[in-house]
Amino acid sequence: MCGTCGCGDGETRIEGDELHEHGHTHADGTTHHHPHDHAHDRGQAHDHGHAYMPAHSHAPGVPKRRMVQIEQDILAKNNAYAEENRKLFAERGIFALNLVSSPGSGKTSLLVKTIEALHGTARVAVIEGDQQTSQDAERIRATGAPAVQINTGKGCHLDAHMVGHALEKLELADDGLLMIENVGNLVCPAAFDLGEAHKVVILSVTEGEDKPIKYPDMFRAARLMLLNKCDLLPYLSFSVPRAIEYARRVNPGIEVIQMSSTTGEGMDAWLAWIARGAAEAKGQRIETVASLKRRIAELEQRLAQAAG
Repeated sequence: MCGTCGCGDGETRIEGDELHEHGHTHADGTTHHHPHDHAHDRGQAHDHGHAYMPAHSHAPGVPKRRMVQIEQDILAKNNAYAEENRKLFAERGIFALNLVSSPGSGKTSLLVKTIEALHGTARVAVIEGDQQTSQDAERIRATGAPAVQINTGKGCHLDAHMVGHALEKLELADDGLLMIENVGNLVCPAAFDLGEAHKVVILSVTEGEDKPIKYPDMFRAARLMLLNKCDLLPYLSFSVPRAIEYARRVNPGIEVIQMSSTTGEGMDAWLAWIARGAAEAKGQRIETVASLKRRIAELEQRLAQAAG
C-alpha cells in the first residue's frame, strides 16, 4: 500500500515480459544482474517491494519508527537501481528526461509533437507509464519512435527497477534522447529517482495555478516546468504570473516555458532546452571516453616500461 495517496501495490507488466533477470552491461565490461520473477504471469500476485510509505503515513500495527525504516530501505534500493540507469545513460551519452504531471495535462500529446519536431535531428526512445492499457505507447510508436509500455496496475508511479528492465527492450541510440512518461500523479513520482538527468513537470492551465504550493515536492524536484495548453488561457481565469510565482516559491531555480502543443507556442524554446541538455550529455560521454583512452595509454606505457 502506498501511504502517500492510498493506491495499492499491484501487478506491474512490461510489454513482452516473462521471467527475467534485470541487468546492465557497462563500458568497462561489468554486468549487474537483478533476478526478477514475474510471478503474476502465472496467475500470482507480484510484489516488487516498491511500496512508498512515508514517515507521516499510518498503517495499523506498524510502529512509526519501523515505517520510517521501510521508507528508507525502499528509497535506498530504488536509488541503487537509479544509479545503474544513470551510469548507462552517461556511458552512451543519452539525455534522459522524466516527464511528470497530473492526469490530463497533455503529456502524451506534447510528447508526440516533440518527437515529430525532432524527426531527423535526434533519435528518441520512450518509456510509457500507465496503470492500464498500451494506448499511449501505441500513439508514440505511430510517430516512428520506439516505445515500451509499463503498466503499474494499482501502483501510482514508475521506479528505477521498472525503467531499468524496460531499457533492455528498447533500441537506444548513443547520444540519443530518452523520454520517460511517468504515471499521472503529482505525489509519489517526486520521491523516485529513475536515473534521469531531470524531471520535467507539466502543468496545464486547465488546472489550478496553486498546484505548485499544493504539491511542492514535485515542483521542488523538477528542473523545468512546462506550462501547457496556453492556447486556452483566453477562456480561463488561470493566472500565469501567479503559477510561476508559486513554482519559484518552492523552487527558486525552476525554469518555465509556456507551451501549447495545439498552436506550437513555446515549442522552439522547449526544443532548444532539449538540445542543450543533449549536447551536454554527448559532451560528457566524449570526455569519459577520452579519459578512459588516456588511462589505457598510461597503463600501456607503464607496462612497456616494466617490460623494458
